[in-house]
Amino acid sequence: MCQLNQPKNVSNEELNKIRAAIIHRGMWMGLILKEAKDRGLDWETIGREAIKKTGYIHGDGIKDRMDVEDSLVSFGNTFFTQNIKDIFEIEVKTITEEALELEYGHCPLLTAWQSLGFEGEFLEKLCDIAMCGDRGIESRFDNFEFKLGRTLAEGHKVCEVSFYRK
Repeated sequence: MCQLNQPKNVSNEELNKIRAAIIHRGMWMGLILKEAKDRGLDWETIGREAIKKTGYIHGDGIKDRMDVEDSLVSFGNTFFTQNIKDIFEIEVKTITEEALELEYGHCPLLTAWQSLGFEGEFLEKLCDIAMCGDRGIESRFDNFEFKLGRTLAEGHKVCEVSFYRK
């Protein structure tokens, strides 16, 4: 079982408010998908498709804000603002035109799902479904590909999120 996912930096009230909003969003997502699952619906496909569509919207917005078209560095700096890095306690391991490799040390969505008592395979699937947002973002860039490595939901110390040039 994955240990409760606690942020290290809790002294910034603004970050705490944003995390609380993300936790609230995560509860909605988790409970809606759990209800769909309990009713025998194809909850995984529903969740993946809906969240991927959100990624399309965010991907288009990132693309519009990038200062250098088709640049993985510009993509990384536009997508992963300082606030995002602070909220998810992201360490940028690599940022070049060939690779953007990140390690997330905290996830408010995971905190939400754990607070609801979700665990095991359901928790891991919720995490993977949530990552469809990133997959949707990546799909807006013809020359980038997304890779999800180990995750906090699987019980690892970090989530490994990477984007590579094709």
